[in-house]
Amino acid sequence: MSSTSQYNYAKGDTMLLHYLVREPKIQAENPPLLLLLHGVGSNEKDLFSRADQFPDEFLVISARAPFTISENHYRWFAVDFSSGRPIINAEEAEKSRTVLIQFINQLKEKHSFNSNAIYLGGFSQGAIMSFSVGLTQPQKLKGIIALSGRILTEIKPIIASKEKLKKLNALIIHGTKDTILPIEYGRQSKSIVDELGIPNTYVEFNYAHTVTPETIQTINEWLAKH
Repeated sequence: MSSTSQYNYAKGDTMLLHYLVREPKIQAENPPLLLLLHGVGSNEKDLFSRADQFPDEFLVISARAPFTISENHYRWFAVDFSSGRPIINAEEAEKSRTVLIQFINQLKEKHSFNSNAIYLGGFSQGAIMSFSVGLTQPQKLKGIIALSGRILTEIKPIIASKEKLKKLNALIIHGTKDTILPIEYGRQSKSIVDELGIPNTYVEFNYAHTVTPETIQTINEWLAKH
């Protein structure tokens, strides 16, 4: 792998990504892991502000995206909406996908958790990256949680086989009033995961590009079932 400085990764000890941790409130030798990814322009503190609302038995980790926009503002990849639809920097998106896969491996060396119970979830660009990692490396995850995101066309050539994907689970939540990534993206994601044979739950809420208490409640109910 190329040096971290070349890709302007955020530095945190020797880890590829800087992150925050909420230890399980119920002690266990190998707890399940919920790894959270923020949206473009935000940071690891965003979803982590809700960490105590997630199930007590989980180790909750919130990671900072590797590319800096400005102080306290980060991205997984650059995106341009000026054409009316999102045009991405595919090279950055691929670098972030690769970094996240290696970051999960690093976490295993620093934290105790059940490697067979890793849930990767995020909001907006964080949801996109959750799809990108999960659909290409499904053996690493038990589930994907995608909030107001989409599946990148760019990853379709490297999506794993249906045989490998059938062990994955997905929760897709999208707002019908979303003007950043309209509801069509959520419905497209649902269609794609259906075609790939991935067991999934799809929920639409009457809200915009946001996360609400009912979003968290839906996530917790889904986690309890899986």
